Amino acid sequence: MTFAPVFHSEWIKIRTLRSLLAALAAILAVTALFSALASSDTGDDFDPLFSIFFGVSFGQIAAIAFGTTAVSSEFQGGALRLSLAAVPHRGRWFAAKATAIAAPVLAVGLVTGVVTLLVGRAVLGAEADGLGWAEQIRGVVGCAVYLTLMALFAAGLTALLRSGTATLSILIPFLLIVSFVIGDMSNNIADLLPDRAGQVALHETWDGAMGPWTGLAVTALWTAAALAAGAWSVRRRDA
Repeated sequence: MTFAPVFHSEWIKIRTLRSLLAALAAILAVTALFSALASSDTGDDFDPLFSIFFGVSFGQIAAIAFGTTAVSSEFQGGALRLSLAAVPHRGRWFAAKATAIAAPVLAVGLVTGVVTLLVGRAVLGAEADGLGWAEQIRGVVGCAVYLTLMALFAAGLTALLRSGTATLSILIPFLLIVSFVIGDMSNNIADLLPDRAGQVALHETWDGAMGPWTGLAVTALWTAAALAAGAWSVRRRDA
């Protein structure tokens, strides 16, 4: 079976699961809401671009839930055995699954970036006048790419662990708590963590060694490693 019909079948699975559609909607809603709240605070160390896109720190949880659920559903009720019976080439199946996860998150991420930018600018008012078009476009694109990478990162980790609960139990506390604690204690080392590196693109200015696209490249390397580990697990372990 070629890649196209495999991708089509995986896309049908995703768009027929209400929990996955809800997660996609939550990416937009949560990001825009928390960005609006953050944009109302223009205190010390004010970064207008990051204030606008601050909600991505919370919207990424919905993206991670989407990637996790899309893969963990295969490990329930023998669904993976049926999938691999239809597509014996396990690598092709996993590639199609990853693509079916990435495509909707990227699309929703772009919409989320545009809506968040408009909402954030409306809340900031004159405080956002200093942002150029280049920074705003970078924020929108960076938002979409970052959310997509985090969804794929979660998908790869779920395929490796074979448990959505385990994946969420690791990633959510890490992103919301551990990453900030490490960042406050480790100088620039924490900048190499997947979330901190990827979110450089959402800042107007950054004091670290990495630029916006370098940071996203670091996150992409983390994602590639997770997907490679997940693909290994799918190919080598019993369904």
